[in-house]
Amino acid sequence: MNTVTRIENENRKRHVLVVDDENINRMILGHILQDEFEVFYAADGKKALEFIQKEYENLSIILLDLLMPEMDGFQLLEILSNDQKYKNIPVIVLTSEKKAEIRSLQMGAVDFIPKPYEMPEVIRARVKRSIKLAEENTLLNAVKNDSLTQLYNKEFFYQYALDLDRFHADQDMDMLVLNINRFHIVNELYGHKTGDKLLLGIAESLRFFLQKNIGLACRCYSDTFYVYIPHRNDYDTLFLNFISEVESRSGLYGISMRAGVYENCDKQLSLDQRIDRAARACSTCKKTYKSSIAMFDKAQLEKELYCEKLVRETDRALREKQFKVHYQPKFNIEGDTPVLSSAEALIRWYHPELGMISPGVFIPLFEENGLIQKLDNYVWNEAASQINRWKKELGIKLPVSVNVSRVDMFDPRLEEELLDIVKKNELSPDELFLEITESAYSDNSSGFIEIIDRLRSCGFKIEMDDFGSGYSSLNMLSSIPIDILKLDMAFIRKMCDNEKNLHMVEIIMDIAKFLDVPVVAEGVETEEQYRILKNMGCNVIQGYYFSKPLPPEALDDMLLTRSAPGARINHQQ
Repeated sequence: MNTVTRIENENRKRHVLVVDDENINRMILGHILQDEFEVFYAADGKKALEFIQKEYENLSIILLDLLMPEMDGFQLLEILSNDQKYKNIPVIVLTSEKKAEIRSLQMGAVDFIPKPYEMPEVIRARVKRSIKLAEENTLLNAVKNDSLTQLYNKEFFYQYALDLDRFHADQDMDMLVLNINRFHIVNELYGHKTGDKLLLGIAESLRFFLQKNIGLACRCYSDTFYVYIPHRNDYDTLFLNFISEVESRSGLYGISMRAGVYENCDKQLSLDQRIDRAARACSTCKKTYKSSIAMFDKAQLEKELYCEKLVRETDRALREKQFKVHYQPKFNIEGDTPVLSSAEALIRWYHPELGMISPGVFIPLFEENGLIQKLDNYVWNEAASQINRWKKELGIKLPVSVNVSRVDMFDPRLEEELLDIVKKNELSPDELFLEITESAYSDNSSGFIEIIDRLRSCGFKIEMDDFGSGYSSLNMLSSIPIDILKLDMAFIRKMCDNEKNLHMVEIIMDIAKFLDVPVVAEGVETEEQYRILKNMGCNVIQGYYFSKPLPPEALDDMLLTRSAPGARINHQQ
């Protein structure tokens, strides 16, 4: 039994192109063929080639005169026979010269029709026979069936899927990719015979479900199957029924499969692209012992393509300085008046096409693929240069905190690079604070402590960033080398919600006092938060209560007074 209900090709008219420079000849052939075929005309080889280039996928045969202006039939035959896209379109030559018939057959023509056209029945028979042979030859060349399952193989699946699109152009279609979870384990534990039995059960079940529908299936490779069927809305139910059918037919139970569905395929996409989308959905299913099905998420693909665009354009963006460093002031609040004491360098990406890209988008992306190291190095250099400018132009020393990612910590040249940067910009190391996240300590505490000890011995100040967001133990806290503890902003946002959250902040403040390190609270946005933190003994705060991150030139006026905007009741909410 076939895996597809055969498309009845006889129900649609094949497309025939008649190429002849004499109008009367075109009309005669058109009259003979028009009842059984959709006939198109071209007056010379050049016009015929233009038509073929646009419509070759729909053409079933070409009737070609040899003697024509512009481009004769022999020239067109040569072009068609040497192009993979066109060489399988059968060509019948129209001529009255025997020598021309032989030459044209040698060049790839499949038959000839002698002039004048006196036997319409013979002409129609030759055209139909040539089309039938060409179509059968195309199918046979695909080596149709997979040897184990007798489903179509990949090549034939592609050929027939294109036929489905061509003959059922208005039908909405879905592409599915099916895969067996941990199939290699099945083969290892139970042997390849059992694995083959499972594959055969899947193939039989696919044939069963496709019996009453236009559609087709193939075994692409190993345990992966493609299915192309008319659109439907009941895949959750269908997939459960399919699993049950596979178990029944194979005699194997507890089968774990996953499926990805690309619904309502865009037929402007190639088959490979449609399959890729279904496979992408399939890959989102967890490879567990539970069967699952997932739909293709176009928004997720667009997000991934967007991220890929960002990754590809990062080097150019760094060269063109599309990345701009802004500085969020930090204010010491130990005295009566908050005093600007340092700042944090925060990166912004101003893309010429995409506009301002949020750090929340590109920072995690760069951390994932390793580009964060290039970006960090860029920020270190920009921040050091800015500190130097403030010193020279304003006579003010303002330390700046910069992020050091986990990837940076594995760089054996980290210490050397940082020292080169401060030396180049005529700074001392204590003007560049290094922020390292709490989770970085937790990942490899002994290795990180050794690196941090070396950086501190060079004079760099170390800030533990996002404290409270990781998994620090009290034992680890007592041994890690830090100069500043930075409280995670999530605690600040929640501390006014209830007594429990407030008490948690008090505990962290007590830990910092025990460690004898100053505390920076980030994300401070309200006067209530500010007052609570000040009363707890917090040393430094940063956040929109005093200032948003600013471009360097906007920070100059604040630097000259060194006092907080908050002292002048100029909060930036």
